[in-house]
Amino acid sequence: MRRGNQSSASDLILFRLPIRKEEQGMYKDLFVVLYLTTVLGNLLIILLIRLDSHLHTPMYFFLSHLALADISFSSVTAPKMLMNMLTHSQSISYAGCISQEFFCLLFCAVDSFLLTAMTFDRYVANCRPLHYNIIMSQNLCFLLVIVSWVLSSASALVHNLLLAQLSFSRDNTLHHVFCDPSALLKLYSSITTSNGLVILIVGSMVITLLFISILVSYGHFGATIQRSSSIKGICKAFSTCGSYVSIVSLYYGAILGLYFVPSSNNTEDNDVIVAVL
Repeated sequence: MRRGNQSSASDLILFRLPIRKEEQGMYKDLFVVLYLTTVLGNLLIILLIRLDSHLHTPMYFFLSHLALADISFSSVTAPKMLMNMLTHSQSISYAGCISQEFFCLLFCAVDSFLLTAMTFDRYVANCRPLHYNIIMSQNLCFLLVIVSWVLSSASALVHNLLLAQLSFSRDNTLHHVFCDPSALLKLYSSITTSNGLVILIVGSMVITLLFISILVSYGHFGATIQRSSSIKGICKAFSTCGSYVSIVSLYYGAILGLYFVPSSNNTEDNDVIVAVL
């Protein structure tokens, strides 16, 4: 890095995946298959929802936007990681890293907002079934999606504007395979300043508040299920929410494990693997 102007650093060095060199070819092929499966699978979901009129419901409307965010999120990180594995180069430009970090924050926040909107949809469907069509109107669905994208963009933009005012340390090695926000913050020497603290607090609040909203919604949902005397109704309710609960558990379980549980050097490789998955 240039010492005169630390913010104009030319390159950052990304962390290598914790795999042996002779196994890199196999893992590269595996990641290519997984990435293409992710993109094509989500495109198929969007296409099916678009073409099938029976799927023009609030739940599938949110799901189509979640699929779009999933494609975008994977496309921000996976191609660069695969290119580095192919060229055996771990460098990334400073501008490229900041851009990657911005879009990672954006699409991660969009995922969180959409999962919260889907939770509200399932809550209304199971706890207020007679009023479902009135509450989950088309206008409300559009509003929830627009708010999700706008607030996510604002959160990512504020994060990057505050990040631009921090000072870089001399170390230009990023201990991650892509420009993860928490890993990037470790390169700044002034992280203890007000800007650094605001970045950490705002980022934590977005994830925490949305996660609490999901837990509260499913708390009410669980209480409603307990009051139901119909076994058939209980089974139907769980069948409509089981897969969604699994996704939320995996998504937030990984986030809580990576960003809210203190890690040591011994678990650094494990953190990278979980983040990639």
